[in-house]
Amino acid sequence: MSNSIDPENDLPPRNPVEAGEDRGGHPEPDADSLNPIEEAFREEAVQEQTGPVISLSPLSYVAPLPDLQLQPDFASQHDLEERPDLDVRPYLAAEPDLEPHTDLPLEDQPMFQSWTQPEFRREVRIPHMGHVAILAVFAFFGLMGATLGIRWGLKAHLYGVTTMAQAITDIHFTLGSEVILYLLTFAACLIFFPMIWHKGFFAGIQWNGATALHLRQRLFITAAICFALALINGLVLPGPSDAPIDKIFRAPGAAWLLFAFGVTFAPFFEEMVFRGFLLPALCTACDWVHEKTSGVPVRPLDETDQPRWSIPAMVIGSIFTSLPFAGMHAAQTGYSLGPFILLIGVSLALCWARLSTRSLAASVMVHASYNFLLFFLMAIGTEGFKHLDKM
Repeated sequence: MSNSIDPENDLPPRNPVEAGEDRGGHPEPDADSLNPIEEAFREEAVQEQTGPVISLSPLSYVAPLPDLQLQPDFASQHDLEERPDLDVRPYLAAEPDLEPHTDLPLEDQPMFQSWTQPEFRREVRIPHMGHVAILAVFAFFGLMGATLGIRWGLKAHLYGVTTMAQAITDIHFTLGSEVILYLLTFAACLIFFPMIWHKGFFAGIQWNGATALHLRQRLFITAAICFALALINGLVLPGPSDAPIDKIFRAPGAAWLLFAFGVTFAPFFEEMVFRGFLLPALCTACDWVHEKTSGVPVRPLDETDQPRWSIPAMVIGSIFTSLPFAGMHAAQTGYSLGPFILLIGVSLALCWARLSTRSLAASVMVHASYNFLLFFLMAIGTEGFKHLDKM
Protein backbone atom coordinates (compact mmCIF):
# COMPACT_ATOMS: atom_id res chain seq x y z
CA MET A 1 0.00 0.00 0.00
CA SER A 2 1.33 3.34 -0.88
CA ASN A 3 0.03 5.15 2.22
CA SER A 4 0.71 2.42 4.79
CA ILE A 5 3.36 2.73 7.51
CA ASP A 6 6.59 0.82 7.00
CA PRO A 7 6.74 -1.75 9.80
CA GLU A 8 10.52 -1.85 9.74
CA ASN A 9 11.20 1.87 10.17
CA ASP A 10 7.84 2.87 11.60
CA LEU A 11 7.99 5.91 9.21
CA PRO A 12 5.62 6.97 6.46
CA PRO A 13 6.82 6.06 3.02
CA ARG A 14 8.43 8.69 0.81
CA ASN A 15 6.27 10.15 -1.92
CA PRO A 16 7.59 9.71 -5.41
CA VAL A 17 9.31 12.81 -6.77
CA GLU A 18 7.74 14.06 -9.97
CA ALA A 19 9.82 15.58 -12.76
CA GLY A 20 10.35 19.30 -12.39
CA GLU A 21 9.54 19.30 -8.65
CA ASP A 22 11.63 19.14 -5.51
CA ARG A 23 10.95 16.82 -2.62
CA GLY A 24 8.55 19.35 -1.07
CA GLY A 25 6.40 19.38 -4.17
CA HIS A 26 7.50 22.87 -5.23
CA PRO A 27 8.55 23.56 -8.82
CA GLU A 28 12.29 23.60 -9.32
CA PRO A 29 13.73 26.87 -10.73
CA ASP A 30 15.13 26.77 -14.21
CA ALA A 31 18.82 26.94 -14.62
CA ASP A 32 18.50 30.30 -16.40
CA SER A 33 16.08 31.85 -13.89
CA LEU A 34 17.26 34.56 -11.46
CA ASN A 35 17.09 34.36 -7.72
CA PRO A 36 15.06 37.09 -5.92
CA ILE A 37 18.09 39.26 -5.27
CA GLU A 38 19.23 39.24 -8.89
CA GLU A 39 15.67 39.88 -10.02
CA ALA A 40 15.49 42.95 -7.74
CA PHE A 41 18.76 44.22 -9.21
CA ARG A 42 17.41 43.72 -12.71
CA GLU A 43 14.24 45.69 -11.97
CA GLU A 44 16.27 48.53 -10.45
CA ALA A 45 18.51 48.72 -13.50
CA VAL A 46 15.49 48.87 -15.80
CA GLN A 47 14.04 51.74 -13.78
CA GLU A 48 17.28 53.69 -14.03
CA GLN A 49 17.40 53.21 -17.78
CA THR A 50 13.80 54.16 -18.50
CA GLY A 51 13.74 57.20 -16.20
CA PRO A 52 11.27 58.42 -13.63
CA VAL A 53 7.55 58.39 -14.13
CA ILE A 54 6.19 61.93 -14.41
CA SER A 55 2.64 62.11 -13.16
CA LEU A 56 0.07 64.23 -14.96
CA SER A 57 -2.92 62.82 -13.14
CA PRO A 58 -5.10 61.17 -14.29
CA LEU A 59 -2.72 60.42 -17.20
CA SER A 60 0.97 59.69 -16.93
CA TYR A 61 3.85 58.98 -19.24
CA VAL A 62 7.44 57.86 -18.87
CA ALA A 63 10.04 60.44 -19.78
CA PRO A 64 12.87 58.49 -21.48
CA LEU A 65 16.44 59.39 -20.70
CA PRO A 66 19.44 59.07 -23.01
CA ASP A 67 21.00 55.62 -23.24
CA LEU A 68 23.76 55.45 -20.67
CA GLN A 69 26.25 52.74 -19.81
CA LEU A 70 24.86 51.22 -16.64
CA GLN A 71 27.43 50.87 -13.87
CA PRO A 72 25.54 49.63 -10.82
CA ASP A 73 27.05 50.32 -7.44
CA PHE A 74 25.28 47.48 -5.70
CA ALA A 75 26.69 44.14 -4.68
CA SER A 76 26.95 41.41 -7.33
CA GLN A 77 25.82 37.80 -6.99
CA HIS A 78 29.44 36.73 -6.69
CA ASP A 79 29.90 39.02 -3.69
CA LEU A 80 26.85 37.53 -2.06
CA GLU A 81 28.16 34.01 -2.51
CA GLU A 82 31.61 34.89 -1.19
CA ARG A 83 30.22 36.91 1.74
CA PRO A 84 27.00 35.36 3.00
CA ASP A 85 27.02 37.78 5.96
CA LEU A 86 26.66 40.80 3.62
CA ASP A 87 23.54 42.79 4.40
CA VAL A 88 21.78 43.44 1.11
CA ARG A 89 18.79 45.22 2.55
CA PRO A 90 20.12 48.72 1.70
CA TYR A 91 20.44 47.66 -1.93
CA LEU A 92 16.90 46.36 -2.01
CA ALA A 93 15.41 49.57 -0.60
CA ALA A 94 12.70 50.95 -2.78
CA GLU A 95 13.39 53.97 -4.94
CA PRO A 96 11.81 57.22 -3.68
CA ASP A 97 8.34 57.70 -5.05
CA LEU A 98 8.43 60.63 -7.41
CA GLU A 99 4.68 60.79 -7.89
CA PRO A 100 2.70 63.18 -5.68
CA HIS A 101 0.53 61.47 -3.08
CA THR A 102 -3.02 62.50 -2.43
CA ASP A 103 -5.83 61.10 -0.35
CA LEU A 104 -8.43 62.24 -2.84
CA PRO A 105 -10.08 59.66 -5.10
CA LEU A 106 -9.00 59.71 -8.70
CA GLU A 107 -12.16 61.39 -9.95
CA ASP A 108 -11.78 64.23 -7.39
CA GLN A 109 -8.15 65.03 -8.20
CA PRO A 110 -7.46 68.18 -10.29
CA MET A 111 -7.01 67.48 -13.98
CA PHE A 112 -3.75 69.46 -14.17
CA GLN A 113 -2.30 68.50 -10.83
CA SER A 114 1.23 69.71 -11.63
CA TRP A 115 -0.13 73.24 -12.19
CA THR A 116 -1.81 73.31 -8.79
CA GLN A 117 1.39 72.55 -6.87
CA PRO A 118 2.93 75.41 -4.81
CA GLU A 119 5.01 77.65 -7.06
CA PHE A 120 8.74 77.68 -6.35
CA ARG A 121 10.13 81.18 -6.11
CA ARG A 122 13.81 81.95 -5.86
CA GLU A 123 15.05 84.26 -3.15
CA VAL A 124 14.81 87.91 -4.18
CA ARG A 125 16.27 90.78 -2.18
CA ILE A 126 13.65 93.51 -1.88
CA PRO A 127 13.40 96.36 -2.43
CA HIS A 128 15.98 96.61 -5.24
CA MET A 129 16.72 99.29 -7.81
CA GLY A 130 13.97 98.07 -10.11
CA HIS A 131 11.47 98.73 -7.35
CA VAL A 132 12.94 102.21 -6.88
CA ALA A 133 12.33 102.87 -10.58
CA ILE A 134 8.71 101.74 -10.20
CA LEU A 135 8.36 104.03 -7.20
CA ALA A 136 9.67 106.92 -9.32
CA VAL A 137 6.98 106.20 -11.92
CA PHE A 138 4.31 106.25 -9.23
CA ALA A 139 5.72 109.54 -7.89
CA PHE A 140 5.60 111.03 -11.39
CA PHE A 141 1.90 110.24 -11.74
CA GLY A 142 1.38 111.52 -8.19
CA LEU A 143 3.03 114.78 -9.22
CA MET A 144 0.70 115.01 -12.20
CA GLY A 145 -2.24 114.50 -9.86
CA ALA A 146 -0.93 117.25 -7.56
CA THR A 147 -0.57 119.58 -10.55
CA LEU A 148 -4.15 118.92 -11.58
CA GLY A 149 -5.22 119.64 -8.02
CA ILE A 150 -3.41 122.97 -8.05
CA ARG A 151 -5.00 123.93 -11.37
CA TRP A 152 -8.42 123.07 -10.02
CA GLY A 153 -7.72 125.20 -6.94
CA LEU A 154 -6.71 128.14 -9.13
CA LYS A 155 -9.91 127.91 -11.14
CA ALA A 156 -11.92 127.75 -7.92
CA HIS A 157 -9.98 130.72 -6.47
CA LEU A 158 -9.24 128.81 -3.26
CA TYR A 159 -7.83 131.05 -0.51
CA GLY A 160 -7.95 133.93 -2.98
CA VAL A 161 -5.14 132.46 -5.13
CA THR A 162 -5.59 132.93 -8.86
CA THR A 163 -2.09 132.57 -10.39
CA MET A 164 0.56 129.90 -10.30
CA ALA A 165 3.09 132.38 -8.86
CA GLN A 166 0.80 132.95 -5.91
CA ALA A 167 0.22 129.22 -5.47
CA ILE A 168 3.95 128.56 -5.17
CA THR A 169 4.25 130.82 -2.13
CA ASP A 170 0.87 130.01 -0.56
CA ILE A 171 1.16 127.52 2.30
CA HIS A 172 -2.18 125.88 1.58
CA PHE A 173 -1.30 125.12 -2.03
CA THR A 174 2.26 124.12 -1.13
CA LEU A 175 1.35 121.64 1.56
CA GLY A 176 -1.83 120.55 -0.22
CA SER A 177 0.09 119.59 -3.37
CA GLU A 178 2.62 117.64 -1.30
CA VAL A 179 -0.17 115.76 0.50
CA ILE A 180 -1.76 114.82 -2.85
CA LEU A 181 1.63 113.68 -4.19
CA TYR A 182 2.33 111.57 -1.09
CA LEU A 183 -1.11 109.98 -0.89
CA LEU A 184 -1.33 109.05 -4.57
CA THR A 185 2.15 107.53 -4.51
CA PHE A 186 1.46 105.66 -1.28
CA ALA A 187 -1.83 104.28 -2.59
CA ALA A 188 -0.15 102.95 -5.73
CA CYS A 189 2.57 101.31 -3.60
CA LEU A 190 -0.01 99.65 -1.34
CA ILE A 191 -1.75 98.11 -4.35
CA PHE A 192 1.14 97.16 -6.62
CA PHE A 193 4.12 96.04 -4.56
CA PRO A 194 2.38 93.32 -2.50
CA MET A 195 1.48 91.61 -5.79
CA ILE A 196 5.12 91.28 -6.88
CA TRP A 197 6.64 90.86 -3.42
CA HIS A 198 4.18 88.15 -2.33
CA LYS A 199 4.04 89.81 1.07
CA GLY A 200 2.48 92.89 2.64
CA PHE A 201 3.82 96.32 1.76
CA PHE A 202 4.93 97.16 5.29
CA ALA A 203 6.61 93.76 5.64
CA GLY A 204 8.51 94.41 2.39
CA ILE A 205 9.90 97.75 3.58
CA GLN A 206 10.64 96.33 7.06
CA TRP A 207 8.31 98.58 9.02
CA ASN A 208 8.63 96.59 12.30
CA GLY A 209 6.68 99.02 14.45
CA ALA A 210 6.98 96.85 17.57
CA THR A 211 10.77 97.19 17.43
CA ALA A 212 10.54 100.98 17.27
CA LEU A 213 8.17 101.09 20.24
CA HIS A 214 10.49 98.86 22.25
CA LEU A 215 13.48 101.13 21.49
CA ARG A 216 11.59 104.44 21.72
CA GLN A 217 13.81 105.86 24.47
CA ARG A 218 17.03 105.21 22.57
CA LEU A 219 15.49 106.57 19.39
CA PHE A 220 14.39 109.77 21.13
CA ILE A 221 17.91 110.18 22.51
CA THR A 222 19.21 109.85 18.94
CA ALA A 223 16.83 112.60 17.86
CA ALA A 224 18.00 114.76 20.75
CA ILE A 225 21.62 114.31 19.68
CA CYS A 226 20.69 115.40 16.13
CA PHE A 227 18.90 118.40 17.61
CA ALA A 228 22.02 119.35 19.57
CA LEU A 229 24.07 119.10 16.38
CA ALA A 230 21.59 121.42 14.69
CA LEU A 231 22.09 124.01 17.40
CA ILE A 232 25.87 123.78 17.09
CA ASN A 233 25.63 123.97 13.31
CA GLY A 234 23.49 127.11 13.57
CA LEU A 235 26.25 128.77 15.61
CA VAL A 236 29.21 127.61 13.54
CA LEU A 237 27.75 127.59 10.02
CA PRO A 238 24.54 129.64 10.13
CA GLY A 239 22.24 129.72 7.14
CA PRO A 240 20.93 132.84 5.38
CA SER A 241 18.76 135.16 7.43
CA ASP A 242 16.03 135.32 4.79
CA ALA A 243 15.80 131.75 3.49
CA PRO A 244 12.74 130.62 1.47
CA ILE A 245 11.53 128.55 4.42
CA ASP A 246 11.52 131.68 6.59
CA LYS A 247 9.25 133.50 4.14
CA ILE A 248 6.80 130.59 4.25
CA PHE A 249 6.78 130.65 8.06
CA ARG A 250 5.77 134.32 8.10
CA ALA A 251 2.53 133.63 6.24
CA PRO A 252 -0.53 133.76 8.51
CA GLY A 253 -1.18 130.35 10.04
CA ALA A 254 1.68 128.75 8.15
CA ALA A 255 3.82 127.92 11.17
CA TRP A 256 1.25 125.69 12.83
CA LEU A 257 0.44 123.94 9.55
CA LEU A 258 4.14 123.29 9.00
CA PHE A 259 4.42 122.06 12.58
CA ALA A 260 1.64 119.51 12.05
CA PHE A 261 2.93 118.50 8.61
CA GLY A 262 6.53 118.23 9.82
CA VAL A 263 5.79 115.68 12.54
CA THR A 264 3.27 113.53 10.60
CA PHE A 265 3.20 113.39 6.81
CA ALA A 266 6.75 114.54 6.09
CA PRO A 267 8.65 112.05 8.31
CA PHE A 268 6.62 109.07 7.17
CA PHE A 269 6.72 109.64 3.43
CA GLU A 270 10.28 110.91 3.30
CA GLU A 271 11.48 107.89 5.25
CA MET A 272 9.44 105.56 3.07
CA VAL A 273 11.14 106.89 -0.06
CA PHE A 274 14.71 107.37 1.18
CA ARG A 275 15.16 104.66 3.81
CA GLY A 276 12.33 102.34 2.89
CA PHE A 277 13.25 102.03 -0.80
CA LEU A 278 16.43 103.86 -1.78
CA LEU A 279 18.69 102.85 1.12
CA PRO A 280 18.02 99.06 0.99
CA ALA A 281 18.14 99.13 -2.81
CA LEU A 282 21.57 100.79 -2.77
CA CYS A 283 22.85 98.33 -0.15
CA THR A 284 21.62 95.40 -2.23
CA ALA A 285 23.16 96.89 -5.38
CA CYS A 286 26.54 97.26 -3.68
CA ASP A 287 26.53 93.65 -2.49
CA TRP A 288 25.35 92.49 -5.93
CA VAL A 289 28.23 94.28 -7.68
CA HIS A 290 30.70 92.78 -5.20
CA GLU A 291 29.27 89.29 -5.75
CA LYS A 292 29.50 89.58 -9.53
CA THR A 293 33.01 91.05 -9.63
CA SER A 294 34.60 88.95 -6.87
CA GLY A 295 32.69 85.70 -7.26
CA VAL A 296 31.71 85.55 -3.60
CA PRO A 297 28.53 83.61 -2.75
CA VAL A 298 25.23 85.42 -2.50
CA ARG A 299 24.29 86.36 1.03
CA PRO A 300 21.22 84.38 2.14
CA LEU A 301 18.09 86.10 3.40
CA ASP A 302 17.38 86.23 7.10
CA GLU A 303 14.56 84.45 8.90
CA THR A 304 12.11 87.17 7.80
CA ASP A 305 13.14 86.91 4.11
CA GLN A 306 15.03 90.21 4.27
CA PRO A 307 18.53 90.84 2.87
CA ARG A 308 21.69 90.57 4.96
CA TRP A 309 23.92 93.43 3.83
CA SER A 310 27.64 93.75 4.32
CA ILE A 311 29.04 96.65 6.33
CA PRO A 312 30.70 98.32 3.28
CA ALA A 313 27.39 98.11 1.42
CA MET A 314 25.55 99.78 4.31
CA VAL A 315 28.14 102.56 4.55
CA ILE A 316 28.07 103.29 0.82
CA GLY A 317 24.28 103.04 0.71
CA SER A 318 23.91 105.47 3.62
CA ILE A 319 26.18 108.05 1.99
CA PHE A 320 24.44 107.93 -1.38
CA THR A 321 21.05 108.07 0.31
CA SER A 322 21.98 111.14 2.36
CA LEU A 323 23.14 113.21 -0.61
CA PRO A 324 19.77 113.38 -2.41
CA PHE A 325 17.98 113.68 0.95
CA ALA A 326 19.99 116.82 1.77
CA GLY A 327 19.62 118.09 -1.78
CA MET A 328 15.83 117.84 -1.59
CA HIS A 329 15.79 120.24 1.39
CA ALA A 330 18.57 122.48 0.08
CA ALA A 331 16.16 124.81 -1.71
CA GLN A 332 14.37 125.57 1.55
CA THR A 333 17.60 126.89 3.10
CA GLY A 334 18.82 128.81 0.05
CA TYR A 335 21.44 126.16 -0.85
CA SER A 336 23.70 127.30 1.97
CA LEU A 337 26.57 125.06 3.05
CA GLY A 338 25.91 124.88 6.78
CA PRO A 339 22.34 123.51 6.62
CA PHE A 340 23.37 121.15 3.79
CA ILE A 341 26.11 119.57 5.94
CA LEU A 342 23.68 119.34 8.86
CA LEU A 343 21.09 117.55 6.71
CA ILE A 344 23.69 115.01 5.58
CA GLY A 345 24.62 114.32 9.20
CA VAL A 346 20.97 113.93 10.23
CA SER A 347 20.35 111.63 7.28
CA LEU A 348 23.29 109.43 8.25
CA ALA A 349 21.84 109.16 11.75
CA LEU A 350 18.47 108.17 10.27
CA CYS A 351 20.18 105.54 8.10
CA TRP A 352 21.94 104.15 11.14
CA ALA A 353 18.64 103.93 13.03
CA ARG A 354 17.03 102.14 10.08
CA LEU A 355 19.85 99.64 9.51
CA SER A 356 20.78 98.89 13.11
CA THR A 357 17.22 98.13 14.15
CA ARG A 358 16.06 96.71 10.78
CA SER A 359 12.97 98.86 11.31
CA LEU A 360 11.74 101.67 9.09
CA ALA A 361 9.45 102.77 11.91
CA ALA A 362 12.57 103.48 13.97
CA SER A 363 13.91 106.03 11.49
CA VAL A 364 10.42 107.55 11.15
CA MET A 365 10.30 107.98 14.94
CA VAL A 366 13.74 109.63 15.02
CA HIS A 367 12.80 111.91 12.11
CA ALA A 368 9.48 112.96 13.66
CA SER A 369 11.09 113.53 17.07
CA TYR A 370 13.86 115.65 15.54
CA ASN A 371 11.34 117.81 13.68
CA PHE A 372 9.23 118.11 16.81
CA LEU A 373 12.19 119.41 18.81
CA LEU A 374 12.98 121.99 16.11
CA PHE A 375 9.42 123.27 15.90
CA PHE A 376 8.99 123.19 19.67
CA LEU A 377 12.07 125.37 20.14
CA MET A 378 10.83 127.76 17.46
CA ALA A 379 7.41 127.94 19.13
CA ILE A 380 8.98 128.78 22.49
CA GLY A 381 11.35 131.37 21.00
CA THR A 382 8.56 133.14 19.12
CA GLU A 383 5.92 132.85 21.84
CA GLY A 384 3.75 130.43 19.93
CA PHE A 385 4.82 131.67 16.49
CA LYS A 386 3.45 135.15 17.32
CA HIS A 387 6.77 136.96 16.91
CA LEU A 388 8.42 135.34 13.93
CA ASP A 389 10.95 138.16 13.71
CA LYS A 390 12.74 136.53 16.65
CA MET A 391 13.55 133.40 14.62
